[in-house]
Amino acid sequence: MDVVRALNARNGIARVATLRRSGVTDHTLRQAVRAGVVISVCRGWVGLPAADPMLLAAAKRGVVLSCVTVAARKDLWVTAASQPHVAAPAKSGHANAARGVVHWSRPIFPRDPELLEDSIENALVLVARCQPYEDALATWESAMRAGAVDPDVLDRAPLPPAARRLMIDARPFADAGTETIFRTRLAWLDVPITPQVWVIGHRVDFLIGERLVVQIDGGHHVGPQRASDIAHDAELMLRGYHVIRIGYDQLMNHWASVQSRILAAIAQRLHLAS
Repeated sequence: MDVVRALNARNGIARVATLRRSGVTDHTLRQAVRAGVVISVCRGWVGLPAADPMLLAAAKRGVVLSCVTVAARKDLWVTAASQPHVAAPAKSGHANAARGVVHWSRPIFPRDPELLEDSIENALVLVARCQPYEDALATWESAMRAGAVDPDVLDRAPLPPAARRLMIDARPFADAGTETIFRTRLAWLDVPITPQVWVIGHRVDFLIGERLVVQIDGGHHVGPQRASDIAHDAELMLRGYHVIRIGYDQLMNHWASVQSRILAAIAQRLHLAS
């Protein structure tokens, strides 16, 4: 068995024992290390020099990537993932050398010892414990929307309280995490807030009451998309709707002013048809 091919099949890094089981001999492995084709990562692990640095670091420190780091690597919505989050067995002293946030915990879903990246299910459980509620909910809903998890399987697992709450609250309908956060922050409002509604030929992010449309702009609202948005806004207003557009920075960093604007519109009964 060619050692490079065997490692490529395992994201560029693997246990020596795993390579042996796949047919790589000790002689072949030693030759590859001497030639610089393969590097010794740590005791029991080898990898390709160009392997994912995060996986190499995880092997060296005896941890697995998890929590928001796994979510971000799977292109799910994550509010902040500036430092790596890893998981380690409870009372694991070796993981003290790991940089970033270390989660010492017993996984809900068994971890494959051959892998250095946690399952998305275990990662979501840690997200529930680690992140603020609205940020965690956005990540959970992103996973459900992307089909990254089976909600029925999660629901039957013995989830801890924080994860169980998210399991109950999460819905796969938000088009982006910003919509989850917006809806969560206004959950106290005693007015119907309906996400992803088709109005006059276009889908709008939120319809508050009967006539108040809220659109949350992301980075893609430029060029032709922006022109289409402006045209639809004009059509909505001509048909008796009131439109409020907010940007990412406004939502995340200036929520008080956003909420004040929405409440002022409701106070003026702009959300009502008559």
